[in-house]
Amino acid sequence: MFWKKGKKGEKEMSFLEHLEELRWHIIRSVLAIVFFMIVAFIFKSFIFDHIILAPKNPAFFTNRMLCHLGELLKTTSLCINSKPLNLININMSGQLTTHFAVAMVAGLILAFPVILWEFWQFFKPALKANEAKYAKGAVFAASMLFFTGVLFGFYMLAPLSIHFLSTYEISSDVVNQINIRSYIGTLTSICLATGLVFELPIIAFFLTKIGVITPAFMRKYRKHAIVVIFIVSAIITPPDVFSQTLVAIPLLILYEVSIFISSRVMKQKEKDRKEFFDEDEKTETATT
Repeated sequence: MFWKKGKKGEKEMSFLEHLEELRWHIIRSVLAIVFFMIVAFIFKSFIFDHIILAPKNPAFFTNRMLCHLGELLKTTSLCINSKPLNLININMSGQLTTHFAVAMVAGLILAFPVILWEFWQFFKPALKANEAKYAKGAVFAASMLFFTGVLFGFYMLAPLSIHFLSTYEISSDVVNQINIRSYIGTLTSICLATGLVFELPIIAFFLTKIGVITPAFMRKYRKHAIVVIFIVSAIITPPDVFSQTLVAIPLLILYEVSIFISSRVMKQKEKDRKEFFDEDEKTETATT
């Protein structure tokens, strides 16, 4: 059972009090999502012209940098998204529903730290003092990793995916006419997928804390993990080796970071266990 601090100290919470506490954390999380959703809905021009539709334009940062690199290497193959990509809408209410959908995704992404904080506050009373001490930076770290993953997907994977998928053809007789919902669906799925995948060190931290994995286990199955990482990279990227490798490299680095974090957690657990037994032995000696 969780314990809740009050004016008269700590008291054990009942099951219904748990539900009431969880309900308010969920309500505050939903309110944060709605707030950022309204903000995103209001700033329609900025969200669509400068963020959503930017990766398909030649002036986008990544497109320009790759084109400059291509000039240095004397190749035109790196000049991606150099041709205009026209998007179409085929439903009467398509643009309106797209506006709502994008605002909802933006609200979810922007409210991610708030959602983590609320659930952290719910689970925090169940942790021991030393566990809460070493996990207090988890919300900040998880938020930074998530936003880093989203930005990586937006600036690195999205332009490559858009270029590959929009220029790929099975025959010159077939003309690509990209629906706006298909374009946005590809962009958001890439950014959200990379954001979640970048949470690997945080997942390793908590799985080690509860004893599901160990650093020895992660080292033993490193080769299997590399295969899984390349499979995941192939799923969230277009089917070309360059994009898959581009995703796999940071994931491999994150896996090694996860092993390091898992090792630190295990050392801390062993230290806490030793201190506990030493304290218990001192108590028994004093009693004797």
